[in-house]
Amino acid sequence: MSASRWITARHAVPRVLIALVAAVTGVTLGAPVRTVAEARVLVVPYGQTSPVGALFAITTAGRLGSHFCTASVVDSAAGDLLVTAAHCVPRHAAGELAFVPGYRGGRRPDGIWRVSRVLVDERWRAARDPDDDFAFLTVRRAGRKASLEAVTGAVALAVGEPAGLRIVAAGYPDTESRLVSCSNTARAFSATQFTFSCAGFADGTSGGPLLADVRPAAGLDTVIGVIGGYQLGGKTPSVSYAARFGGRLAALYRRALAEAGRR
Repeated sequence: MSASRWITARHAVPRVLIALVAAVTGVTLGAPVRTVAEARVLVVPYGQTSPVGALFAITTAGRLGSHFCTASVVDSAAGDLLVTAAHCVPRHAAGELAFVPGYRGGRRPDGIWRVSRVLVDERWRAARDPDDDFAFLTVRRAGRKASLEAVTGAVALAVGEPAGLRIVAAGYPDTESRLVSCSNTARAFSATQFTFSCAGFADGTSGGPLLADVRPAAGLDTVIGVIGGYQLGGKTPSVSYAARFGGRLAALYRRALAEAGRR
């Protein structure tokens, strides 16, 4: 069996802002053999949905302020869970944040979803350990019966994935009103951190997903890390980092799912 430990998702993303397409290459990582897309990036037209979006601050007047980080809808039974970087959230209480999926040019095709709860790992809270730079956010939208995931779809989570996978990285630079994305290889920076090289990943892309199509049969994009970790994701727009998802991420995800089930 592979050393990877899967956190599976149930729902395929119906229409994804980042599409992984092109020739599929077999990559042997022990057993079983996995396939990894040699991807190019397609940005779908406005009006289609995406599980990737921008995180905004809420002003004292209750309006959207500036976007400053990126998050993704991750699969959950309640359909209201996001994953992002922990360093994105310490300055903001849950009620001071909002998520806008598929944000582009001031348009909010799938609405504004207020953050109601923030979960970070205790080791991050105590020591800002860059290996634990991840967080889960719970969201809601007043007056809406459908869950966020029912609207946008979701990504699956995988832990323990090796370096060397072809990924699509995505995020919202805080000086841009659109998503930037890039395909490259997630290389090993250390045993616990990925790094990748892509131009244009400036401040604001923190929390953006590293998406690998490592389970194409399931029809899901899979996130193996979020931009953050070493240097809070990187000091230059051309080289970025991400904590490799492992056991502590899995434990925090299980906690987020359990707490959602008690609401």
